[in-house]
Amino acid sequence: MSALRWTRGAAGLGRALSSSGRRRPTSEEGTLSGLCSSRRSSAASPREQDAQKEWGHAELLEVLEARVRQLQAESRSEVMMKKVQMDRPPKGRSSRWAQKLEAEKQMKQKRQEFLDMQQKQTHTLHTEPRIWSKKLANCLQPSKKGAARSSEEEERRLTRALQAALPKLGSCTPASTKAVVVEPNILLLQQRFLAFFECCACTGNMALAHHVLVTHHSKYDKQQLLTLDMYNTVMLGWARQGSFKELVYVFVMLKDAGLSPDLWSYAAALQCMGRRDQDVRIIQRCLKEMVEAGFQPQQLFTDLGLAGDERAVLLRAVVKAEPAFSLPPQAPDPVNTSTLLKEVYAKKGPKSYPKLHLPLETLRDLFDEQLRVELSTSVSIPSVEKAPVMTKEVTEARKTLKTLREQWERELLRVLQQTKATMACQAHEGQPTLYPFLCLLSEEEFVSMLMQVLKVLPAQGEPLLHLAHDLGLRVLNRHLVKQKQVTNHLQKLGQQYSKYLRLLASDTQVEAPCLPREYWESLGPLETPLQQPWSLPVLLHLGKQLAELLVQAVQMPRSLATPQGSCRLIPVLYHVYSFRSYRQIGILKPHPAFTQLLETAAEPTLTFETTEVPMLCPPLPWTSPHAGAYLLSSTKLMRAMEGTTQHQHLLERCAPTQLHGALDALTQLGNCAWRVNGRLLDLVLQLFRDKGCARLGVPPPRSEAPRPAQQQLPPGSSPLQKAELRKELARCLKAAREMHSLRSEALYRLSLAQHLRNRVFWLPHNMDFRGRTYPCPPYFNHLGSDLARALLEFAEGRPLGPHGLDWLKIHLVNMTGLRKCDSLSMRLAFADEVMEEILDSADNPMTGRKWWMEADEPWQTLACCMEVAQAVRSPDPTAYISHLPIHQDGSCNGLQHYAALGRDSAGAASVNLMPSDLPQDVYREVAAQEFVWEASHYLVRLVFKSLQEMFSSTRAIQHWLTESANLISHAGWPVEWVTPLGIPIIQPYHREAKVQVKGGIQSLTFTSSMDISQKPNTLKQKNGFPPNFIHSLDSSHMMLTALYCYGRGLTFVSVHDCFWTHAADIPVMNEVCREQFVRLHSQPILEDLAKFLEKRFCSASRSLKPSERILVAKLQETLRSLPETGTFDLEQVMRSTYFFS
Repeated sequence: MSALRWTRGAAGLGRALSSSGRRRPTSEEGTLSGLCSSRRSSAASPREQDAQKEWGHAELLEVLEARVRQLQAESRSEVMMKKVQMDRPPKGRSSRWAQKLEAEKQMKQKRQEFLDMQQKQTHTLHTEPRIWSKKLANCLQPSKKGAARSSEEEERRLTRALQAALPKLGSCTPASTKAVVVEPNILLLQQRFLAFFECCACTGNMALAHHVLVTHHSKYDKQQLLTLDMYNTVMLGWARQGSFKELVYVFVMLKDAGLSPDLWSYAAALQCMGRRDQDVRIIQRCLKEMVEAGFQPQQLFTDLGLAGDERAVLLRAVVKAEPAFSLPPQAPDPVNTSTLLKEVYAKKGPKSYPKLHLPLETLRDLFDEQLRVELSTSVSIPSVEKAPVMTKEVTEARKTLKTLREQWERELLRVLQQTKATMACQAHEGQPTLYPFLCLLSEEEFVSMLMQVLKVLPAQGEPLLHLAHDLGLRVLNRHLVKQKQVTNHLQKLGQQYSKYLRLLASDTQVEAPCLPREYWESLGPLETPLQQPWSLPVLLHLGKQLAELLVQAVQMPRSLATPQGSCRLIPVLYHVYSFRSYRQIGILKPHPAFTQLLETAAEPTLTFETTEVPMLCPPLPWTSPHAGAYLLSSTKLMRAMEGTTQHQHLLERCAPTQLHGALDALTQLGNCAWRVNGRLLDLVLQLFRDKGCARLGVPPPRSEAPRPAQQQLPPGSSPLQKAELRKELARCLKAAREMHSLRSEALYRLSLAQHLRNRVFWLPHNMDFRGRTYPCPPYFNHLGSDLARALLEFAEGRPLGPHGLDWLKIHLVNMTGLRKCDSLSMRLAFADEVMEEILDSADNPMTGRKWWMEADEPWQTLACCMEVAQAVRSPDPTAYISHLPIHQDGSCNGLQHYAALGRDSAGAASVNLMPSDLPQDVYREVAAQEFVWEASHYLVRLVFKSLQEMFSSTRAIQHWLTESANLISHAGWPVEWVTPLGIPIIQPYHREAKVQVKGGIQSLTFTSSMDISQKPNTLKQKNGFPPNFIHSLDSSHMMLTALYCYGRGLTFVSVHDCFWTHAADIPVMNEVCREQFVRLHSQPILEDLAKFLEKRFCSASRSLKPSERILVAKLQETLRSLPETGTFDLEQVMRSTYFFS
């Protein structure tokens, strides 16, 4: 076996490090994207913990019997443990373990027998609820027992019941005051219920949703879990079907629960009556009660996101009751009135928006191709790993895998069907099970998705928490795509996108030039099915269930693990516990024999989700917080932890025009067309397929992983020697894991680059909560390493013109890092001095003098060497078509914003806001003032002290921001503000709350600090405000630069404070960059912030405790005491050569 495997050593350290196929870099469990943590729900005594360390598994008493079979099947133990016979556990401690497992086996058998019996029974779904209010109950009284009701009598009875339920009852509680902070476990249950009802509505299981709602409403203690959103969801489901009887029952239940109907409640009732052509009097009565509740009929069409047919039947009902009613007139297209964006949205004046270099028909073909990709939900591409020699062993391994996968697909289908039947029975008992979730996709789609996940499971295993989260997201994303397929959305999308391309194509013109979002909106609204995101616990619950299906269904013959083994089936996946970052976590790990089989087969493909791959056509323009980027796959405008809603709520409450600046900037960044630098890719692949080169950022293969000097000690070794060996094993294992992670990341990036070679592609963008922008595809983009950036070029080239070659040379010197303190003319002269080295690097990168390898950014240096060589050798360098992006970096950009805010002359000079002959380096200036270099930590303190003295205004602003955030958070609020471009910001730092998803092979416990209902984390709120506020300013500057460059016909992208464009366009971009910085900081930024914070937090309507009133008064005083500013003249930035350079 070529796999590096250690079978003895520190507990939990033995790992099969071999890999094949696609491998995800393993992240540390304990958090989901750094925000969640997983812990076991039970604790062991110190004595038990010592025993568990010896065995290498945590709390074996709780492991299912399946894990015993899994551990028996291994020929060699994975962790340091005493040799034991699994068939005959040792005496003492293990006998208790065996007894527990035997008891659990009997309990499982009884439970299965009970479920089998239930499945054979016919369940009656309840329709009529128990009503606790006597007044409402009397309205639903059926006819005398035994007397049959005619349809007319039934209709009259239901109409009377609805009329009785419509007026406000004395016990009704307005929805706004009903919402209170609830305990995490109650909130978890409510999230499960709501998601259950929504999925039932999506899958047509309304009778089941109604049954569960009735079951819980009829039990007073369980009724407290039900919320207005749940009743509304079920009502809307019945309304779409025109089921008046069931809708009336739910409406009566809503009132019986003491809730007041909201606009959605009335919309459901009116929609249902519109579909049934109900009697006009009941419609009029409904409208009358709605108006008395504070809602106007016009709001039904302006405030609710209804589909086209729902709006139509709703309008039919309203017009029937009020013939004079008409839809509110469509307001004229709103225009952003921001001072900073005035010229962007001005209809007058010259506009020279750039067009793509591709003709209309080519772009339409690319749209069709991208649509097919997104409909398939995944993309399979060839791997760039070195192909194996097709020996008999490889052929047999591939044949075995094919046979096994066919068996696994059949078994997964069987287990999935059995699970669905079991959960359907449990739902009939009134439990909000996962049954409707398992109906969102076809059974074949679920099986295909699980097989895909099995294929990419890392050899070292995947934390169950992460795997569950990934599986839950995959189901959600596939469901959202499927929703668009079942409507006529695809046809409308194709028609509208075809028209939209006329704005972008090189061979078409439109009447008046405009921004992409404006042109898209002028083509008419494109209705998109709205779907509320599932909460994180719901995602984990569903994902964990699917992971358990894999564990249960996927088995292989034992003979694959041991040559003399029997044909008895053993599990492919097993569940173990390990320690990572001092946390005990559950891991699903493939059997080493399966890992070895994959490695031997060396299958040549990798599989990605469609949102992990760049787009093959221009992205959809961003038009709202939930519409833009991919054609079908849902993408968030503001990326945040899954299940977090606070950012989305802020965005949705904004006036549409307020977000136009951000929407248009993100659209412009996404419209940049890219291509792969093929010549550079060939060189990288040559290194990658050999032994890599860590110095050049090409990770070596696993064969180069460090190995311990010795893997076993001779008998009689001392405890100290054993401890040292364990430490060495741990170090080697850690290094090997890191190498594997880096190698996997490089494999994805290079495989995608090879897949996209000779193609044009696009990178849709979104932003984080501060407004900083990021490309959506995670593996191959321009925000990556030096190697990743070097592989990318602009798909459209521009002639160098009179000064482009100079900028190419300056950019090359910048990439080397050799002349950071020189002037531009000195850098240009240096480039001419080393031209021989540049040309040698371009011509003989791997066999020449390799000058480029000594650069700070070697691969970008080499790419630029190649571009310079081609340009200088061309007949006319000014006419040479260059595709290479040229960078201009901000100088300590955060300090630049601080210095501009405080008009700090000393600070401004140190960060190149003032004109100078040479670039200024603030850290070099500080170091020149210091004479103590011996202790680095002491030097750091001195540097920061000197920075504070140099940037006096900066220090005052920082203190003011910190103190304001401290007071706001202590008063019980998270800090909010609005950027100069209108983006609403809220800091997502709250106190952690533990949430547990129980059941199955492991209870998942994670901590969440993202929920707005939790109290703010005061330390993170106050420490995060100054840097986050500055980041929101640098994102505003970047977006302004992007929009104004777009208006002048430039190609522009950015990596935060590093701006990219063609060499010929650097002078224009530099001019725009400086203009927008001056315009941004000419606004009263701190004054506007103080006014916003005072209005938001010092005039709150909620009742305050005396201590909170004191804090609010102090906050008001602080906000009105703005930091003093200096005398720096912002206009000097316009003449500063090294502001961005």
